[in-house]
Amino acid sequence: MSIFQHTTFYTTVNQLQHLPPPEGLLEIAFAGRSNAGKSSAINSLANRGRLAFVSKTPGRTQHINFFQLGSGRFLVDLPGYGYAKVPAEIRQHWEHLLSTYLQTRESLYGMVLIMDIRHPLTPLDRRMLDWFGSTGKPVHVLLTKADKLSRQQSAKILKNVLLLLCETYPQCSIQLFSSMTGEGVDEAAALLGTWLGLDSNLIQELNSAQSRTKLKIKNPRLKGNKTGGKLP
Repeated sequence: MSIFQHTTFYTTVNQLQHLPPPEGLLEIAFAGRSNAGKSSAINSLANRGRLAFVSKTPGRTQHINFFQLGSGRFLVDLPGYGYAKVPAEIRQHWEHLLSTYLQTRESLYGMVLIMDIRHPLTPLDRRMLDWFGSTGKPVHVLLTKADKLSRQQSAKILKNVLLLLCETYPQCSIQLFSSMTGEGVDEAAALLGTWLGLDSNLIQELNSAQSRTKLKIKNPRLKGNKTGGKLP
């Protein structure tokens, strides 16, 4: 059973002042280009088909969505970047919301960067790595939709991207991933569980506590202080 099996939706944020106060929290952010498979990856890790909304229309994740594991641990789904068919004002708002959260969020442990294996390391992906690397926090790259290519093609792309990351972004790790076949799901879950400090005893505790409380709590919203920051 996935350690994220009992993950539930917590709250959605469209303004920085509505972020939950960071004290005592530990978060992993999921970022990536629109339509790269970000929401599908979260659903696969949680073994839940509709936890994060999946759409064939790029740009549908427009807020910061928090999913709770219990004990102050969260997976955080960020707005997808690189989708041009939205008004400039909305796109600027997304960039400010996303960049400020990633640059200044004290409770953020690391970032999972989603890349479509057929289009890895786009200019926006590289800019994200250049920028987020300055925080010193770890990045784990999921090369999603690996089922779309042959094993030989996938292995070649993985090797090439890994070589570049090793040379330029040493804080990164990388793997193949497919929400369709389940490839890489257990591997990613194990790493992220390590980031969140989850051992087998704590996992059982979280699952038990979540089962007891999931019917009692519905989408609570907390308010925090607004922070500043801008994506370069």
